[in-house]
Amino acid sequence: MRKVAIYGKGGIGKSTTTQNTVAGLVEMGKKVMVVGCDPKADSTRLLLGGLHQRSVLDALREEGEDVDLEDVRREGFGGILCVESGGPEPGVGCAGRGIITSINLLESLGAYDEREEIDYVFYDVLGDVVCGGFAMPMREGKAKEIYIVCSGEMMAMYAANNICKGIMKFAESGGIRLGGIICNSRKVDNEEEMVKQFAERLGARMIYFVPRDNMVQKAEINRKTVIEYDSDCEQAQHYRNLAKSIAENDRFVIPNPMPTDDLEKILMDFGLMD
Repeated sequence: MRKVAIYGKGGIGKSTTTQNTVAGLVEMGKKVMVVGCDPKADSTRLLLGGLHQRSVLDALREEGEDVDLEDVRREGFGGILCVESGGPEPGVGCAGRGIITSINLLESLGAYDEREEIDYVFYDVLGDVVCGGFAMPMREGKAKEIYIVCSGEMMAMYAANNICKGIMKFAESGGIRLGGIICNSRKVDNEEEMVKQFAERLGARMIYFVPRDNMVQKAEINRKTVIEYDSDCEQAQHYRNLAKSIAENDRFVIPNPMPTDDLEKILMDFGLMD
C-alpha cells in the first residue's frame, strides 16, 4: 500500500488535483482510498457526485465511540473509498486535530488492513504546514510520499518551500520523502520552466505540468472529475498522465529548502519581481 499526501498553498487546487488523479489511477485498475483532511469536508465531492460526505468528527460527535467503518467511509467513482476528517465547530478547537482523530479511528477500524487490498491511500491536506495537526501525515509517517501542488505564483512557491522544510524536519523520524512538484498551471509567464528550475533547486523534479483548462471548471460544476465528465477530452488525458507519473515514480528525495533570498532570485530571474 502506497501512502501519499498532497500538500500545497490553500486554494492552489489540491483537492481538484487529487480527485482527478485518483480517477486516473482507478482506470489503471488500482484500488484507492482518499482521506480528506480539510474541515470543509469537500475533498471527495467530485468522487461522490457532490453528495455531502459525513465526516469522521461529525460521526464521533453524533455517535460517540460507537462508530463503524461504513459510518465514515463511502464508495465513489470507480469504487474509490472516500473519507472526510472534518473539523471542530467554527471557532472551537484546532482544525488539525481532525486529521489526527480521523487517521487514528481509521486505523482502529481496520481501514488499512491487508484484507482491504488497497493500493493507494491519498491524504488531501489543507494548506501550508502551520500546525502540528496538518503536519501529522508527515510527522508520524502516516504518508511516505509527499507531492506538492504548486504554480508559478509567488505565494504558491513560498508555501511549497515551507512545506519542504517540514518534509526535511520529519524525513528521518517518519521516513517520508518528496515525490515531486505538481505544477497546476495558472498561466503565469514562463511558468513551466520556472517551476522546473524551482523543483531542481529543491533537489527534486516537477513530476507533471497540468495545463489550465476550463474543462476542469465545467466538470466541477457538474460535480464530477474530468475523467468522468468527458473521458475523451485533452484535460482528462493530462490527469491520466499525472496518475501514470505517480504510479511509475521511483525518485523520492529529502528536499533542500531554499533561503528566501534564493527563492526570490528565481522569481526575479523570470521577471515576477522588480
